[in-house]
Amino acid sequence: MTFSTEENITFECETGNYHTFCPISCVSWLYQKIEDSFFLVIGTKTCGYFLQNAMGVMIFAEPRYAMAELEEGDISAQLNDYEELKRLCLQIKKDRKPGVIFWIGTCTTEIIKMDLEGIAPKLEADIDVPIIVARANGLDYAFTQGEDTVLAAMAHRCPENPSINQQKAVSKNNQPGLIIFGSLPDPVVQQLSHELQKHNIKIKGWLPSNRYTELPIIQTNDYVIGVNPFLSRTATTLMRRRKTKLISAPFPIGPDGTRAWIEKICTVFNTKASGLQDRENQIWDNLEEYLKLIRGKSVFFMGDNLLEISLARFLTRCGMIVYEIGIPYMDKRYQSAELNLLRDTCTKMNVKMPKIVEKPDNYNQLDRIRDLQPDLVITGMAHANPLEARGINTKWSVEFTFAQIHGFTNSKDILELVTRPLRRNNKLKDITSDTYVKSESKR
Repeated sequence: MTFSTEENITFECETGNYHTFCPISCVSWLYQKIEDSFFLVIGTKTCGYFLQNAMGVMIFAEPRYAMAELEEGDISAQLNDYEELKRLCLQIKKDRKPGVIFWIGTCTTEIIKMDLEGIAPKLEADIDVPIIVARANGLDYAFTQGEDTVLAAMAHRCPENPSINQQKAVSKNNQPGLIIFGSLPDPVVQQLSHELQKHNIKIKGWLPSNRYTELPIIQTNDYVIGVNPFLSRTATTLMRRRKTKLISAPFPIGPDGTRAWIEKICTVFNTKASGLQDRENQIWDNLEEYLKLIRGKSVFFMGDNLLEISLARFLTRCGMIVYEIGIPYMDKRYQSAELNLLRDTCTKMNVKMPKIVEKPDNYNQLDRIRDLQPDLVITGMAHANPLEARGINTKWSVEFTFAQIHGFTNSKDILELVTRPLRRNNKLKDITSDTYVKSESKR
C-alpha cells in the first residue's frame, strides 16, 4: 500500500511483524526517573527473563521493580486476583515504602482479560498507596510506547487545582502554563529548561516528575509539548481529557530540531527568540570533525523505536543520504511538524525525500539493503549480526533510546553513536595496511 500527502511525502505500509523489544522494557528507565516509584510487572516467567536480560539487573538485586508471576491457577481463574495482588502490594509497601505503585500489564493479562483497572481503585483505598495501571504489553507497536502508556495513565493523576501553598503563585499569573512531557535524564531536563529560561519561558512542570508527589498541576488551556515522537497517546490524553493545547513542533533532537522546538514555544508565548540561529551554527561548527566522516555516506533505517523520522532529519542535515525510513508505527498528526522539517531539510540539502515505510516487512527490507548497499543500517538487535555477516555496517537503534540525544549540546552524542562503526572500520583498515606493510618489509 502506497500513498502520498499534499506535502509530497510518500508513505508505504507493509504487513511485516513488529520486530521490536517488548514495551515493558520502559520500566528500565522510568523506575530510575520516578524516584519514589515501584513497578510491578504482572506477567509470566518469560517477562521476568526478559527484564533481567534487557536491563542487566537481576531481580534479587532489589531494584524498584518486581515481577508478579502468573501461574496456572491465575490463568485458569482458580485464584483470587485481588487477594494475590493485595498480598504483594502490602509486602512492597512494608519493604520499600513507595510513593506510587505502577502495575504494568503484559500480553498475558490482556489475553486472560485480567481486570487490573477494576481492582486497582479498591486496593489503593485499602492499602493507602496510589496505584496506576499501565498496559505496556507486547501487543503495542514499539517498545518505547511503553513509556507513552505509563505517562498517559499518569496524566489522569496530575492535580487540577493548586494546593494552598501554590495558590498564591498561581493567582499572580493567570496565563496558561507550559508542561513538557517525556522522560529525560535530569541533566537534559536542566539543559532544555535553561534554554527556555533564556527566552523568558517558565516551565510549569514536567511529566513525569522526579517524584509522584511533584506531578505538575494541569489546568484547562495550559500548553503541552512533547520531547519524543513516541508519545502520541500521552498527547491525545492531555488534549482530550485534560483540555490542554498541544504545541506541534519538531522534537529537540539535533541542533536544527532543538532550535525549531524552542522557536515554536516562543511563538506560542509571544516571546522573541533571539540568538538561536547563531547558537545552532556554533553547534554545527563544533560537530565538523564528525560531519567529515559521514558527509555523503548513506544510511538505512529498519525501524525499531519511533525515533527514526527525527534521526533521519538530523542525519540528512549532516549531509548523509537516507535511503529508507522504516518505522513500526506512524502518527502523522503528532509528527506533522517533524515531517515538515524533514521535507524542508531535504529541499535545503538538495536530496531526494526518503521513502517512509510503516510496519516494514524485514525480509523485504533485507532484499532492499542487499540491492542498495548502504554505508550504515540502524536496526534492532535481532538483525545486527546477520547484516554484519553480510558486510553491512550496523548500529543498534536501542542505543539512541538510552543515550542523551536531546538539546543542542547532546548532538555530539548522536554522531558519536552513528560514526562509531565507520571509525571502527577505518581503524581496522589502518591496522590491516600496517600489518601488510610490515610483512612486506620483512620479506
